[in-house]
Amino acid sequence: MMTNLYFVRHAHSIYTVDELKRPLSSQGIIDVERITEILEKENIDYVISSPYKRAVQTIERIAQLTDKELIIESDFKERNLSEKPIENFDEAITKVWEDETFSWEGGESNLIAQKRGVKATIEVLEKYEGKNIVIGTHGNIMVLIMNFFDKRYGFDFWKELGMPDIYKLTFEKTKLKEVNRVWKR
Repeated sequence: MMTNLYFVRHAHSIYTVDELKRPLSSQGIIDVERITEILEKENIDYVISSPYKRAVQTIERIAQLTDKELIIESDFKERNLSEKPIENFDEAITKVWEDETFSWEGGESNLIAQKRGVKATIEVLEKYEGKNIVIGTHGNIMVLIMNFFDKRYGFDFWKELGMPDIYKLTFEKTKLKEVNRVWKR
């Protein structure tokens, strides 16, 4: 029995320092319609999201259209890079990908963030076996989860992601069988 996880990296958002409440931009809101059209054809059984507003906004329409409850799972939130604002994001993100155990002050290492995301993913796979599940999430945590199951998904892959981006991961129990990009902006 195969389980399909549709990982949806949130649509474009308006940058604010408040990670939790950062909303989608006008382009992000437009992209939600396309995401919804695509996912509506996938016979979705469950809709799960990071608690961050931009992730919720990206997939809440598919929950509404399919009359599904939007389940919030905090472990699908984006990795915490640092407790303080980062001056050079490219340098900071490169450093954590170069050394999976390294973390900036108050932030999560790749290893710690991956462990959190994979735990949530395994729980979803076990609880909803054989179902089609949308997971609204973020680029870094999504790729860290994918990387756990297949090392081909790493930093270079992350750099090529769109915003939004949708990947369908097909599992047999907890073994990844197939990965397909569904849509990229």
